Amino acid sequence: MSKTCTARWVFPVSGPPLANGTVTVREDRVEAVLPHGERTPDEDFGNAAIIPGLVNPHTHLDLSGARGLIPPTDPDHFTDWLRGVIAYRRTRTPEQVQADIRDGLAECLRAGTTLIGDIASEGASWEPLAASRVRAVVFRELIGLGGERARQSWVEMVRWQTQQRATATCRPALSPHAPYSVRWALIQAACRGGLPVAIHWLESPGESALIETRSGPFVTFLSDLGIWDTAEPITDAAYTLAHGSLHAPQFLLVHANYQSADVNVRPNTTIVYCPRTHAAFGHPPHPFRDFLARGVRVCLGTDSLASNPDLDILAEARFVRSRYPDFPGDQLLRMVTLSGAEALGWADETGSLDAGKSADFVVVPLPDADAPDSHELLLADHAGERRTMFRGQWRSAP
Repeated sequence: MSKTCTARWVFPVSGPPLANGTVTVREDRVEAVLPHGERTPDEDFGNAAIIPGLVNPHTHLDLSGARGLIPPTDPDHFTDWLRGVIAYRRTRTPEQVQADIRDGLAECLRAGTTLIGDIASEGASWEPLAASRVRAVVFRELIGLGGERARQSWVEMVRWQTQQRATATCRPALSPHAPYSVRWALIQAACRGGLPVAIHWLESPGESALIETRSGPFVTFLSDLGIWDTAEPITDAAYTLAHGSLHAPQFLLVHANYQSADVNVRPNTTIVYCPRTHAAFGHPPHPFRDFLARGVRVCLGTDSLASNPDLDILAEARFVRSRYPDFPGDQLLRMVTLSGAEALGWADETGSLDAGKSADFVVVPLPDADAPDSHELLLADHAGERRTMFRGQWRSAP
């Protein structure tokens, strides 16, 4: 049995917006997305938009208890913020970490997120995500700059991977944390592991100094942690990009705040821009428009509650709209739906409203106004509870 829904606007993402269009669902699949008048709706959501399920390809659910506790610094003192994150993590018990993950997940779901990419220390978010009504890619974090720590990290990852098999909604992946925290051999091994890979990439100016000249604040930071080795080779940026994009099925460069957009990358590579976190640290304008102009995929992420006010990925798009009012609204919507699904390897299943795809969509209230471009209504800050369908069923709880 099928059911047809309508609203003021339907945004398929794979095609133009449909005024009073319809979405027909049969079981757990989208059966049809049609213009107004071609089907009689069973349910009318009124002054609202029907959009694909939202995709948040980068967050850290285990830091959800840190909201407001670790104020972002200016870019030149980024390592001071990292010290705060490390200190915070050391205070949390395993039970508290699991509670934080559940809280962050619930916040994502309330926002209408139907696909999450989570960077998970020790893979801790696997069980909550696998049991929830959401799709997820769990990036098991790898840390290890020194040889022995890198080896131990890899052994632990292999053990975790043998225990966590992909399900219908949850897939394992790897995240060698960053060039300053993972030796090149570990990054290389991760990229050859056959799983999606995400790496924090040139998030601060200090990282560029470390990679290019082995100098700057990260030398002090790593020395204070007792892991700086003047003989240890630092990851070569160009080689990492080439190697990662050659071998990993999906390769996510998270942040890339200081990455030149003229870099050559393959189609499996995605830049993940986290707008409100980027702004909180006072970084120069992000080069996301330059990447897009060169044909590089860009999607948006929230990062964690240690640097962001909430985990609402649509709020990230609305923030970008407020900063760049001339940026096309259709591209912004794609960056929080289909582009994110492509980045995480789920685009055949979700990310747009197309016949045959999973029936994942969000009903978003719209302001009582008119606009030349319907995307302006969707991207305007507007309160109201969202309603989410996931795999053909309305979702009311995690």
